Amino acid sequence: MLSNGRNPGVFLKTFNHFQHFNYRTESLRGTMKLHKHWFCCTPESPPRIRSRPPWRLMFFGTDQFAVESLRVLTDSRNTSEGLVETLDVVTIHGNVPVRKFAEQNRLRTHSWPPDVAEGQFDVGVIVSFGHLLQQRLINMFPYGILNVHPSLLPRWRGPAPVCHTVLNGDTVTGVTIIQIRPHKFDVGPILNQDLFSVPKDSTAVELGTSLSIRGGHLLMDTLRTLPEKIRNGREQGEAGATFAPKISPSMGWIMWEDQTCDQIARLYGAIGLRSPLKTIWMGRTIKLLDFVGRWNMSEPVNRTPGSVHFDKTSCTLAVCCKDGWVGFRTVVLKKKLTAIDFYNGYLHQICPRSSANQSAARFFSKKPEARNKSTD
Repeated sequence: MLSNGRNPGVFLKTFNHFQHFNYRTESLRGTMKLHKHWFCCTPESPPRIRSRPPWRLMFFGTDQFAVESLRVLTDSRNTSEGLVETLDVVTIHGNVPVRKFAEQNRLRTHSWPPDVAEGQFDVGVIVSFGHLLQQRLINMFPYGILNVHPSLLPRWRGPAPVCHTVLNGDTVTGVTIIQIRPHKFDVGPILNQDLFSVPKDSTAVELGTSLSIRGGHLLMDTLRTLPEKIRNGREQGEAGATFAPKISPSMGWIMWEDQTCDQIARLYGAIGLRSPLKTIWMGRTIKLLDFVGRWNMSEPVNRTPGSVHFDKTSCTLAVCCKDGWVGFRTVVLKKKLTAIDFYNGYLHQICPRSSANQSAARFFSKKPEARNKSTD
């Protein structure tokens, strides 16, 4: 029973206010699960919550993934559907993509943390923001704060779900809309979810772009019937939950003896475009760029893991790993070098065909002890 803790006469007056603003009982029940204080109104203070769009919305985000959701919200203000009435943006200092987009589109921008007044907004949206929100801030939004997360939660909770999707070789992923909870990332109830088949050989950058577009559309679908989505939300279970920690440069070290061609391909697809893969050559760190995938090695050559062979026809460095060969067309030693420049300037000079120093024609895996101590 809805009650404001006062006598029945006051309660009837309060209820009349709800009728006056045409609130549906079903919508109220769904929303009351979130922020009951929004319904404890007095005759002097009519209800502030809306039961349908257009929404007054505050958006939290930083990076390019977040921009796509912000773009569809911005565009929706000028459509006949009328999902968004007002749109404010919270982001961090610096020249981040969300701030640039907001300024270009003349959106009102707030620095983190924002100063939000009670009754100013209906709902918040947070996408790739990186800051935990406190309960006090969440309570300022009658419908809570929605999060667009690029995985099928509870799989790949954490800051790098797209990278870990590629690294793990998942064939199916998706986007999930949840209501956030304070103090923890990615654990709130699921309001909406959309499956997406991972394209073969997709990189994290390519997959992230696709999921950002899907996420924007799924967000709009959620906002159309938000009270209903909240009412039908389901709590996440722990079965199947996995964590996607932040990607660090130390993950880029290749273990030639242990990693297969497919594993190296997934490693490059997951992080190689942002943080180069690395190996050791002649005691020095060398970065490997422009990965070309599994390499067909037909001629008889040394097949010790880490062995390097230069293919003149394709200008590719082929490197032996656990179950075959993989190719790279660019390296970084002191500077960026094509494979043919690295061969002519280093490999061919140091390790001619007649040389017995075969270790000069090998890449070496960094020892685990050294990797653990590395500050890369």
